[in-house]
Amino acid sequence: MAARPAPHVDPDAAIPDLVRRLTDDSKRLVRDEVRLAKLETADSLRRSARGALWLGLAFGAGVVALTALTVMLVSLVGRLAGRHYWVGALVVGVLELVVALLLVKRGLRTLSAPSYTFEESREELRGTVSWAKSVQAH
Repeated sequence: MAARPAPHVDPDAAIPDLVRRLTDDSKRLVRDEVRLAKLETADSLRRSARGALWLGLAFGAGVVALTALTVMLVSLVGRLAGRHYWVGALVVGVLELVVALLLVKRGLRTLSAPSYTFEESREELRGTVSWAKSVQAH
């Protein structure tokens, strides 16, 4: 947004005129805050969609790679166990379950951490609105 030049203040202006100007400026400030919040939200949604697409592609490639790795490990452990491939499948399955549980635990811990960005923006917007209302009341 371009900076607006400072308005000329007439030293002979009456108090009601100054209050009206202050009210108009407050309304403009609130509109600008709302517009900024909308822009930030739209940008955040665009970034999130793009990130979700890349995560989806990475997940697909990861599933294919982990499947191939699992087959290889099952074959290797089964061969070491005297060609008892069920032992290989059991050992690799248990290892993968342990890794999965650790990852779920870490993910849940990360999700439980509070996010401050949106809460702070909303609180700031509430403060601006209440300030503008108090200025209008006077």
